[in-house]
Amino acid sequence: MSKIFLITGVGGGLGRAFAQEALAAGHRVVGTVRKPDQIREFEALAPGRATGMELDVTDEHAVRTVVDRIERGIGPIDVLISNAGYGVEGTVEESSMDDLRRQFDVNVYGTVAAIRAVLPYLRRRRGGHIVTLSSMAGLTALPGVAFYGASKFAIEGISASLAQEVAQFGIHVTSLALGSFRTDWAGRSMVRVPRTIPDYDAVFEPIRAARKAKDGNQTGDPARAAKALLTVLDAEDPPVHLVLGSDALSLIEQGRQRLQDDIDDWAHLAASTDFPTDH
Repeated sequence: MSKIFLITGVGGGLGRAFAQEALAAGHRVVGTVRKPDQIREFEALAPGRATGMELDVTDEHAVRTVVDRIERGIGPIDVLISNAGYGVEGTVEESSMDDLRRQFDVNVYGTVAAIRAVLPYLRRRRGGHIVTLSSMAGLTALPGVAFYGASKFAIEGISASLAQEVAQFGIHVTSLALGSFRTDWAGRSMVRVPRTIPDYDAVFEPIRAARKAKDGNQTGDPARAAKALLTVLDAEDPPVHLVLGSDALSLIEQGRQRLQDDIDDWAHLAASTDFPTDH
């Protein structure tokens, strides 16, 4: 059955791949872009079924306006894919508070603004699916992208809580923990903080060099990710957390094992902080 998708950030990368796959499956897609000259290009993908709208996701009022326009002029939104975002690369000490605020403005506050704008409509209709874009860095900490990872850890937590709140309304929530996909994320969509502290050279310079070298050669295929997402959207019981990418699977499993080791090693101390009992 044909659905109406709202996908933020369809100018390229995974957002464009998600939109193309949804259009190929016969759905209608409203995609948001940052520049007005990108609208015509997007709409040419499927005239009559692809609609482009200019949007800055950090403008909460503008987000609500776009959602209201879709609901009143195009039709009821069935699926929200909150894809718009970018990455900040840099050590914590070398990065600025402004870097952190901008990272959260787009990745976290922009996502929440989109969710809050569509929820009243989905709740009244008792159905729909909200998809948030996370990362392997949102399920396991990675050096050199602490601010980006923090924004994705926030998305994972918000999505998991939201899923429990809205399940009673028949609304599904899925957070995509993505590995390295062949997009512009590590290129033009990456903000690289200038190096200022030589003490971090040994740990950070190899990371930055490897990411630059990997740009354009990542193992993840955006088209395959889009097909995987549509499979999940058609599932009767879709997951709240979906990991995409073999590298993400490996790194997340390693990170979870480190966490479990810490919990196990210090379980005796954790249990010692309760009030004494008669037993």
